[in-house]
Order: sequence, then C-alpha cells, then structure tokens
Amino acid sequence: MCAAGRRWGRRQRALLWAVLLAAWEAAWGQLRYSVPEEMPKGSFVGDVAKDLGLQLPELGDRGVRVLSEGRMQYFALHGKTGHLVTAERIDREQLCRLVEKCVLRCELIVEGQMQVYRIEVEIKDINDNAPSFREAEKELRMSEMTAPGSRFPLAEAHDPDSGRNSLRSYELSGDEHFSLAVQAGPGGDQRPELVLAKALDREEAAFHELMCAAGRRWGRRQRALLWTVLLAAWEAAWGQLRYSVPEEMPKGSFVGDVAKDLELHLPEIGDNAVRVVSEGSTQYFALHGKTGHLVTAERIDREQLCERVQQCVLRCELIVEGEMRFYGIEVEITDMNDNAPSFKDIELEERISETTAPGSRFPLAEAHDPDSGRNSLQSYELSGDEHFSLAVQAGPGGDQRPELVLAKALDREEAAFHELVVAVDADAGQNAWLSYELAKATEPGLFRVGLHSGEVRTARSPLARDAACHSLLVLVRDHGRPALSATATLSVVLAESVAELLAELGSAAAEAAAPGEPAASLTRWLVLAVAAVSCLFVAFLLLLLALRLRRCHRRQLLPPDSGALRGVPVSHFVGIDGVRAFLQSYSHDVSLTADSRKSQLRFSAASCCDTLPARPPPDEPAPLLGDEDSA
Repeated sequence: MCAAGRRWGRRQRALLWAVLLAAWEAAWGQLRYSVPEEMPKGSFVGDVAKDLGLQLPELGDRGVRVLSEGRMQYFALHGKTGHLVTAERIDREQLCRLVEKCVLRCELIVEGQMQVYRIEVEIKDINDNAPSFREAEKELRMSEMTAPGSRFPLAEAHDPDSGRNSLRSYELSGDEHFSLAVQAGPGGDQRPELVLAKALDREEAAFHELMCAAGRRWGRRQRALLWTVLLAAWEAAWGQLRYSVPEEMPKGSFVGDVAKDLELHLPEIGDNAVRVVSEGSTQYFALHGKTGHLVTAERIDREQLCERVQQCVLRCELIVEGEMRFYGIEVEITDMNDNAPSFKDIELEERISETTAPGSRFPLAEAHDPDSGRNSLQSYELSGDEHFSLAVQAGPGGDQRPELVLAKALDREEAAFHELVVAVDADAGQNAWLSYELAKATEPGLFRVGLHSGEVRTARSPLARDAACHSLLVLVRDHGRPALSATATLSVVLAESVAELLAELGSAAAEAAAPGEPAASLTRWLVLAVAAVSCLFVAFLLLLLALRLRRCHRRQLLPPDSGALRGVPVSHFVGIDGVRAFLQSYSHDVSLTADSRKSQLRFSAASCCDTLPARPPPDEPAPLLGDEDSA
C-alpha cells in the first residue's frame, strides 16, 4: 500500500512538472517561426491570424499590434492578410555574432481582448560571409638549419558565419618544402600550423612563396600570401638582446643602449652601415646613429598588435652589413591602463514578473576591456537598489560573468518599473563624485531622486487626480571647483493596463510633436487663402475679358449707324432717299405698321445679294415704308 502510494506520488510529481513545462512553453513560446537572415523587408515569417484563430476583419477592429524586444522593430503584422512579416533587414552576425542559436522575441497585443501572445522567431544563418585573414601578406623568417618537422603557428582566418557555413578547412599550395597541419583549439576552433617537410638550402632558394586559403569552396575563400625568407646558417639566434618598453610611447622614445650592450663603437656604426630590420612591413624600431640607442620609430598600440595575448613581444634584427653580422633583438611591449571597460549596449531592458521568487538570477552582458593583466577588467558594481544585487561568476577561461540577483520580492502596484539614471564623469577623485537632484517635475511631490544613486522612485502613491504623463528634469553635478552639471529629461507614464499604456504613449508622442503644429497649420491656411484670392482674381479678369470681347463682336455684327435689316451691305443705306433705289435692286416683301414691333420682313426665295431680280408689275403695290408725301 505504501509502495503504491509512493508510485502515485511520483506520478503526480511527474504530471505536475509536465504541466508546469507546458505552461512555461505556452507563456514564452506560444508561436515559433524561423526565417533566414538577410531577407528583404516585408518577407513572410508566419501566418499569425491562422495559428491564433483570429479573423481578418477583427484585426483592424481590435487594434492588433506587434512589439519587438528592444528599440528596433524587426517584425510587423500585415493587416490585410494577418501574416507576420519582416519590418527590417536582419543581419544574424550583427545581432548574435558567435551565438549558435539566434532567437528574436516579440509580442502580439490584441487591445480589444487585452490578450498578449509571445512569438519566437529563429534567425537561420546563410553563407553570406567569406573567411578572411587579418593581413593579406605575411612574412616569416627561419634559419636554413631548422630541422624538418618544425612547426610554426600561422594567423587564423575569421568567418562571421556559424554552423556548417563557418570556416571548414585550410589549404596550402606552392612549395614542396612545407606542408599544413591544423590543430583543434579548446573551443573547437581550427589553428593552422606551417610544418617544415624538407630541409632548406639558402643557396638553392633564398625565399619561398606560399599561398594559404581558408573556407569551404575556392569561390568563397580569401587568400593570404605567406613569404618565407631564409637567412644564413650562421645568423644569430633570437633573444641575444631583450628590452621592454611601455605601449603608447611617442616616436623616438628610448628602448635600449644597443651600442653598449653589443660593444659597438660609435664610429663603427656609421662606417659599417648598421641598420635595424623589424618583422613585417612596419618598422617599429630604429637605431640612432649618434648615440647607438635603439628607439621607437612608430607609436606602438599593444591591444592592436597582440589583442588578448598575455605577453606581447616584437622582434627585430640588427645587421652590421660591413662585417655581415646579425643580432636578434626581442622587445616586450608592456601594457598600460589606457582603455576603459565598456559595454556593447549603453541601455539594457530586463522584463521580470512580479511573481518571480527572490534569489532568481538573470545573466547580464559582459563588459569588454582591451587591456590585460592587472589593468584588465577587475570587478562589476551595481548602483543602489534594495530589490536587486549583483553576483559575479567565474567563467571557464577565467573571465567574470555578472548576474542580476533578485534580492527582494517585487510588487507591481508599488513600483511598475525600476530605472536608474546613471552618469559617468571622466575625472577622478573628488571631482568625479556625483550628486543627483530633481530640478523640475510636473507633480513635485510625486517623485524623488536618490542623491548618490540617481534612482527615480515614487514619494507617495499616485492619486486619481494625478496626471497620467509626467515630465522630470534631473540635474547631476560633480564636486569640482567650479562645479560642472548636466541635465536629463525623463518621461513617466502611469497606466493600469497595456492598452492604456499604449494610448498614453501615443498621446505623449503627439504632445511632443504638437509645438510645431500651430505654426505649420497657420502657414498652410495662409497659403490656401492666398491661392483662393488669386484664383478669384484670375476668374474675374477672364470674365471681364470675355464680356469685352463679346461686346466688340456684337458691335461688328450690328454697327450703331445701320438700319434694322441684317445681312444688307452698309453701302446701300444712304438715308431715306435711297430706299427706293435699294428696293429696286433687291426683291423684298416688307410689311410695316405704325408699331415697328409688328413689322414683317419676307425675303424672296430667289433673291441673292449678287443678282438683280426683275421689277414687279406696275399694278402691284410698292413695298415701301411710306410714301414720299407721307415722309
């Protein structure tokens, strides 16, 4: 019975873990898609409307929107199709660099139903970057007495792609004296080595030209020329003289007294043509002819030359050409604390649920410090906040990995967010001590700022009469004499839901752009008014011109001195005395009464202005306007 109870308890626990795992998957990965990198803007990612069971007409009515993590919006929702599409061109190497699995997260918010769906989009790598070497040409010097089988490390190639698209192999071509061996590094990287396969003879060949290629196919390879120059068998071994000099020393700085250490007389230096030859194409050292000192010929940056190598050594040769003597010189470049640690992103955002248990840890981005040794990154520090603390874990390579630890339970009603205003002063000591104060606020008694931490907190609980949007002006000053200061403006929005928060943010953005709108609106209305007045004036001028032309045309058709008959030449109207002659030339039937408005004019159908009709018979009445006696 007890055994059965224990088995049932184990089953219950297994079932509980399965339910919790399913709930976690539902909360943080309700939808998962994958898309290759470098896809153009507007490319299809997934059918969100179909996967979530949303109807297309409801998308516009409910106010559905997509919010990506961070400031850059990589995805958008197509309103007509309900598809999730890319809003920006995504470069996987820029986002995730050497991370094997690159995942971008976003949230689909349905404002009408107050629902939030989380979406994960995996960015697949494509072979869009070719391997490359840091230098196109490399020079390696060795003695002809070097034993076959000796190995010489070569520069590694860099490939931003990952997985099967990353660097796969190296190849060497050009000479039978050398071969290529590839060793696997601790992190799985490939480290090429040049192997001497056959004894060298300087009299047979003074140099060998090799070609090293890296990649998967020759079409995707970058080539590096490797020059191997052989010296005489009796050349001096490296390290006869050793010096050390700090980095960033100005040109001409003293390195060592070569003339004294090699017992060379100053007159011999000029007579025997003594010169210094450095490895590579850049000459970092030179010999001062008058003093016999080895000095710097260029400004040396240790981080640029050796990167993260603990011991940075530059080699050069002192050649006495008159006597054919060679001396090997090694100069160690010691590190200086000339680089400050820096983060990749200045601002970081972490979303934490208020139900998160105290003691939970959240990995933070590591800082990068180009310096090495005791000048490199030593510690992390978190500004004061009672809810959070900082823990540092040691990585496999001895690096420090910071983690944010939740020290106290969170309460969203007490504080919906925790934000630190952090300022940095390039000075040191007392001049770098900073103090913060709230210079101006929309509601002075609602917020306060930590004097030394810069933390913005609420001084009291928000009331219903308080505004939803607040603007805070934070002043920070140092303790120098005179004191220097700077200001920063913060916009705070108080909201109880996501929809209200989005609405308030939209109104705040509109208010921020509002100061320039009245002037633009007034200018627009002035331009419209001037255009309307100009149009009316042009229309009035056109109407006036049309009336004028019409009046002139009517004057041409009806001259003021002509009679009431149209179509009759003017030359025929020569007063009343010429009417009889006119009627004898043209055949018309005219009937007039005392009232001129009842007059009738009837043209003959056969009459024409160019012909003379026959006279009417004498017994017909003469169609006159009146007799001469009555006239």
